[in-house]
Amino acid sequence: MKKITAAITGIHAYVPDYILTNKELEKTVDTNDEWITSRTGIKERRILKGQGKGASVLGINAVNGLLNKTNINAVDIDLIICATATPDMLFPSTACIIADKVGASNAFAYDLMAACSGFLFALSTASKFIETGTYKKIIVVGADKMSSIVDYTDRATCIIFGDGAGAVMLEPSTEGNGIQDSILKSDGSGSEFLHMKAGGSALPASHETIEARKHFVFQEGQSVFKAAVTSMADVSEEIMKRNNLTSNDVAWLVPHQANQRIIDATARRMGVGNEKVMLNIERYGNTTNGTIPLCLWEWENKLKKGDNLILAAFGGGFTWGSIYLKWAYDSNK
Repeated sequence: MKKITAAITGIHAYVPDYILTNKELEKTVDTNDEWITSRTGIKERRILKGQGKGASVLGINAVNGLLNKTNINAVDIDLIICATATPDMLFPSTACIIADKVGASNAFAYDLMAACSGFLFALSTASKFIETGTYKKIIVVGADKMSSIVDYTDRATCIIFGDGAGAVMLEPSTEGNGIQDSILKSDGSGSEFLHMKAGGSALPASHETIEARKHFVFQEGQSVFKAAVTSMADVSEEIMKRNNLTSNDVAWLVPHQANQRIIDATARRMGVGNEKVMLNIERYGNTTNGTIPLCLWEWENKLKKGDNLILAAFGGGFTWGSIYLKWAYDSNK
């Protein structure tokens, strides 16, 4: 009996229409385009506008596009996992809302939270349901409305984040393609450097927490940068060694789009040239769980069946990880 692997058989993504440029940010905080670009690589980011619109809106658009593209009926979906750090509400899960709105009436659904590493954690988790033969069709969504938790008076964080979502279809493969290996890690001691202070059970919302602006992303930039450079590079190199891959074997590095310098450091450690690195940070910024599927979506027509891809991410927690997968279809056909 041939080994079953979880293969990505379709990809779609969605970003809002509104574009927040560096020039526009110059009008609200003490920063400028040159400073932002040189330190992050970001020129603009997308923002979801409209009253009552949460991360589910982004996810619904990505999933509907995926279902149309793959010609799969929503009722045939077994499971939807939504990786998000900005759920519509604490409960019900954003995945449940997405499943309802797209008509996936036979799917069970839940959210997974691992900050910017969440999409990789969700992808690895979903792959186990496929590999064991439990389910045949799973959608993994990465969706974040980061604008909902960004303080637009804080120049250190407001320049970084944007809104967006991506979704992939996972199905069984017996051809040797799909997810080959994953290395996922976490270190809770990093929580002091990247977190949101209030809004959880430890410090529920109150007039005091709101007035103190504690419901926004807090980041101690230098500590996060150092940890991210080391962790993403280390784990990407480790997964290559574990699978006897050289830089020549890797078709694409698909990195979390947090910072251009972090991405460059990871590529150097892997020995991968810039021509093999998927990048869109300039246009979208850091969409947290949306970055990796957004990259796969934009580069889909360049991917070929059997291509070796290394996915890598780092996020709050700290969390980080890497996935090695073989692309399962010729995307340009």
